[in-house]
Formats: sequence, C-alpha cells, structure tokens
Amino acid sequence: MAKSALDVERNGINVIDEAERKGRPAGLFWPWCAANISVLGISYGAFLLGFGLNLWQALIAGILGTLASFLLVGLASLAGKRGSAPTMVLSRAAFGVRGNALPAAVSYLLLVGWEIVLVSLATLATATVFQRLGGFTGTLPKVLAFVVVAVIIVGAGVLGFDAIMKLQTWLTIALAVFTVGYIGLTVHQVDWARLGALPAGGFAALVGAFVLAFTGFGLGWVNSGADYSRYLPRSASGAGVVGWTTFGATAAPVVLLVWGTLLAGSDKKLSDAIGQDPIGALTTLLPTWYLVPFAIVAIGGLIGGAVLDIYSSGLTLLTLGVKLPRWAAAGIDGVLMILGTIYVVWFAPNFIIPFQGFLITLGVPMAAWCGVFLADLLSRRRSYDDADLYRPGGRYGVLNWPAVTIMIVATVIGWGMVVNTSAAAFGWQGYLLGPLGLGPRLGGPWTYANLGVLVAFLLAAGGQAVFARARIRRQEAA
Repeated sequence: MAKSALDVERNGINVIDEAERKGRPAGLFWPWCAANISVLGISYGAFLLGFGLNLWQALIAGILGTLASFLLVGLASLAGKRGSAPTMVLSRAAFGVRGNALPAAVSYLLLVGWEIVLVSLATLATATVFQRLGGFTGTLPKVLAFVVVAVIIVGAGVLGFDAIMKLQTWLTIALAVFTVGYIGLTVHQVDWARLGALPAGGFAALVGAFVLAFTGFGLGWVNSGADYSRYLPRSASGAGVVGWTTFGATAAPVVLLVWGTLLAGSDKKLSDAIGQDPIGALTTLLPTWYLVPFAIVAIGGLIGGAVLDIYSSGLTLLTLGVKLPRWAAAGIDGVLMILGTIYVVWFAPNFIIPFQGFLITLGVPMAAWCGVFLADLLSRRRSYDDADLYRPGGRYGVLNWPAVTIMIVATVIGWGMVVNTSAAAFGWQGYLLGPLGLGPRLGGPWTYANLGVLVAFLLAAGGQAVFARARIRRQEAA
C-alpha cells in the first residue's frame, strides 16, 4: 500500500533502508526553492546597501555570497546521498560519535533560532497587511497570523519528509507566480538616476556585504543539506545532487536580492523602514488590491523555510541523544519556536539588531563546523560505514580531538574578527582586529566586515584537510 503524504514519518536518525530510498536529484529543487523564495530576500538589498556600497558593488557582493553559500549546501547534500542519514549524524565521522555533540548543539541553536526569526517575520508582515487593509489593528491580526503559521509549520514538521516534500512543491509554484506579480507592480519604483548616483564603498565594505549574504542565505542551511537527500538511492548522480540543490536554493534569492537592491537604492525611506520591519515595509509600494496576494507570498515563503528548519532541528535533537520519536522531537522544537516568537513579536524592542547579532555569533562556529565537515567529506573515497556512525567503539571513535580542536580554534579566531554591537553581552567580539593591524574594533574600516566568518571556514577546512587525511585512510581501510 502506497504511503500518503499525511502519514507520520517513522524514520528518525537511522540510515534509510535500501527499500525506502527513492526519487531523483531533480526532486531536490522543490524543497530548497520553496525554503528560499521568501520575500525576505528583497530586504537583503537594503541590508547590502547599508554597507555604503554603490549598486554594482552591492549586486556583485550579494550574488557571489549567495552562490558560494548555497554551493556549500549542495556539497553537504552529497553526504546524504552517500550515507543515507541526517547531516549531523554523518558529521560524527569527522568529530567522533560523542565529540559530535559540540557541532550538533550549535546546529540546534541555529535551526531553532531561524524558526523563531521566520515565524516572527510572518506574524509581523501579516499584521502590517491587515492594518493597511483597515479594520484590523492592534494585537488581533498578530495573534491570528501567529496561530495559523505555527500550526502549519509544526504540523508539517511532525508529519515529516513526504508531507514536507509535497508542501514545498506546491509552495514553490504558487510563490513564484505571486512574486512575479510583486515585481511587475513595483517596476515603476526603480529610479535609475538615484541608483547611478550611489557612492562606491571600500574593499572592507564589499567584503562585509559578501559575508552578510554568505551568512544570511546558505550558511544557515549547510547543517541541513543531507536531511533531504538521504532518501535518494546511493546510485543517484552526485553531480546532480550538488547541482539541483544549489540551483534550487539559489534561483529565487538571486532574483529577489537584485530586485530588493534596485528598490532600496531608489528610495531611502524604504531602505530605512526595512531596518525596522523587513517585510512589512515592502507593502508600502503596493496597491491595496494586491496586499492579500502579497501576504500569501510573504507568509508562504517564510513557512517554506521554517518547515525545513523544524524538521532538521528535530533530527538534530535526536542526534544529541534525546530518546524520543522523531515526531515528538519536532513537537518540542515547535514549542520552543512558539515561545521565542512570542518574545520577539510582543516583547523585544527591536527586531533587526538582535537578528544580525544572532547571525554573526552563531555564524562563526557554524562556518568552522562547515569547513571541517566538507573537508572531511571531500577527502573520503568511500561511503560511510552505517553501523559505526552510531557505535562509539567503531572506526569513527568516541571523540576526535583534532577535529574538535580545529573547530574551537577557528571559532575563537573568527570571533576575534567580527564585531557584534547588538547587545552588551557580545561586546567582547572583535578582539583580534587591532592586533592584526585591521584598525580599531569600532570605527575602523573592517569593523562591520565580519571577516571572521570566512576566516573560520577557511582555517577549519584547511586544518581538517591537513590533519585528518591519515585518520580517514585508516578508517576506510578498517
């Protein structure tokens, strides 16, 4: 009897049985496109211009940062095809079965944090739309939007893989149509004269914009890549897995980012408003009759991202050793998502500042883990050993100190090269800028470039490639 998309998925963090592996790499286009077609991508145009760049600098930095980050997601998806297990389970091959708890904990915080961010944005955007339509003001529209969005996300997360793949396919098609409509209705807002007059920024500002796109788009998804490719047959094309994941995830954000840069560069008031309400501000450009379709675009795109997050965060919670069914782990994450959203929407005084601080602080250790994980993956000539991924006494060991040390050292150096002014608790970051000759921590040219994200990734990847080669050969010869 064929399984329905409404059946609750029974697989957890186990290796997918051969009989259950299905599909083709092209199917990866749908979940990744739906997760990244959010109109939040339009707001990134204002964020990039905030570095003091001209139009072409912002576009180059944004597009390259987006492409580079989602290529990493494509490579991580290759691990799922090879190992048929979730990303953070496959990470045990590099860090050890118990040592992997460090990156798994960072991954869990990042995933739950993104769930809160996306649901908060959906709630605020819906409230803005209702207020413009008239008749609904105050708390009621926020509560209604919050309840609807939370139910859909938690429900999909509990049902699991088949339900998510079906939902993401329909979301991609519907959101693509409405997004084209948004672009068509705002074409007249583009002011080429103002765009041409934007002053150019320096190299440090260009790097900062690249890092923002790199961190805000793909880097937060690398720890989920294998979760959606693990059902593919191991005979599937590796190039197809990387290509379709990268293309699906990149196509919409590049278009949205380009359009957002054009709009924000044409209207300073819009650019400033996006800093306070990244999605709601975009409604000010629309006629009233298109507000409901816009709400569908905004909410649907954010739901598409949050659904992948809650599914992956549930798997990561199980990887940390929590003994629960997969659906129950997703339910726990849903509760955390709800509580976090309540705080952000109804109690936090500002949204964008803590959002940026969240990306910077967790982006550094996530970049370090990504460097170790991908260097380990690309150094392997054979597939993972299914049983030893779950057995501390197996070939991957209990704790691989070199990989853990590399991640910690790369993170410490990375934090020393980023500046986070979102809260006093993060004021210690940026401690290496002065000693390295990059200027003062505040006020220098590299203050907000957040160079530490790239440095952490490159140091970790290089360290793992050099120090883990012999260990990997011993593992594969066992």
